[in-house]
Amino acid sequence: MIQHDVTIVGGGCVGLSTAKHLSEQTDLDVAVVEKEHHLAAHQSGRNSGVLHPGFNYPPDSEKARFATEGTQRMKEYCATHGIPCEELGVLVVAKNDRDEAQLDVLSSQADENGVAYERLNSQAEIREHEPHAVGQAALYAPEAASVDSQQYVYALAREVQQNDVDLYTGHAVSRIDETPSGYHLTTSNSIIETAYLVNAAGLHADTLAQQVGVGDGYQVVPFRGEYYEVTPDQTDLCQTMIYPTPDPELPFLGVHYTRRTDGKVIVGPNAVLAFGREAYDNTDLNPSELAETLRYDGFRELLKSKTMLSVAWSELNKSYRKEKFTEAAQRLVPEVRAKDLRKSYAGIRAQLVSDDGELVKDPLAIETDDAVHVLNAVSPGLTSSLPFGEYVAETIAAKTD
Repeated sequence: MIQHDVTIVGGGCVGLSTAKHLSEQTDLDVAVVEKEHHLAAHQSGRNSGVLHPGFNYPPDSEKARFATEGTQRMKEYCATHGIPCEELGVLVVAKNDRDEAQLDVLSSQADENGVAYERLNSQAEIREHEPHAVGQAALYAPEAASVDSQQYVYALAREVQQNDVDLYTGHAVSRIDETPSGYHLTTSNSIIETAYLVNAAGLHADTLAQQVGVGDGYQVVPFRGEYYEVTPDQTDLCQTMIYPTPDPELPFLGVHYTRRTDGKVIVGPNAVLAFGREAYDNTDLNPSELAETLRYDGFRELLKSKTMLSVAWSELNKSYRKEKFTEAAQRLVPEVRAKDLRKSYAGIRAQLVSDDGELVKDPLAIETDDAVHVLNAVSPGLTSSLPFGEYVAETIAAKTD
């Protein structure tokens, strides 16, 4: 029997950040339990690796605070720990008058959130930043950066172990039971008794939370985001990052271009319902998890929206028809051709949906007397991971006083 003061389920960027801050700020005996043998196998490592500086989030919101603070802290952390991180900037392109009106909203949010930006009001100004991008206006935010997210996760893991945090990999938590003194965790390799619990299990956080009666009004619906990679001879089509103007009604940014720290340029992601919480290929199927999604009242309510049905059909086409994905990529860079794009990796987004069919767009961490359940570490989760993890750590620390 293994015993700890605090056990964190999930060794991704939020779980490890929580462990880092707990080990720095308290004398508690802390452990992290990760089901995979290798870290960053899921959301924390399967993303675009972009640090979002905060212009895209409403002022005074947790997202805005975590993103602006997180971007700066992440850059400092990467510099200290030798993690590849390049401040490339991002160009958000407006294709029409509706988009341009949304740029006004983004500009106002940038002002209030203290994010540096420049408004570009012509095609000529756009091409000074990105010679191959096309639009009628744009917002350029120089503080956006590209980071190697996998190296970041491993750096956090090394740091917490140096701080005497126990890191158990290959320990999949199958059951959580409450006890008079805390929690009893059954894993694939151990039994753990813990006084306090942090559930940062990402794609499976809702399932574990509901075992102890938390989060019954929500369910994770997995959305797969697929990326293509621009062939090496055409990477000059994107010098930094090129994004479409976001639709405020949707949580997904749409297909965009990102230059990574290794010099590769990736295009994507789309956002299509995954047929399993870890169904990374569009031929992967987990029948029980798909049935769970299809039976969920919140998912069925979500699909009553004509907008969501239209988006779902469009995104599905991008997954199975390369020409449709290429068309989406050409909206920003018309010169790109299907032959310039080759299949790359995919990620799964743990999108929390409420019983009434609403996509939960803000971070959600539900507290009990002796636990914090991180049900929604929504985008920009990587960017926000240091301040968000500190917030969870402080919440747990206060419970132990």
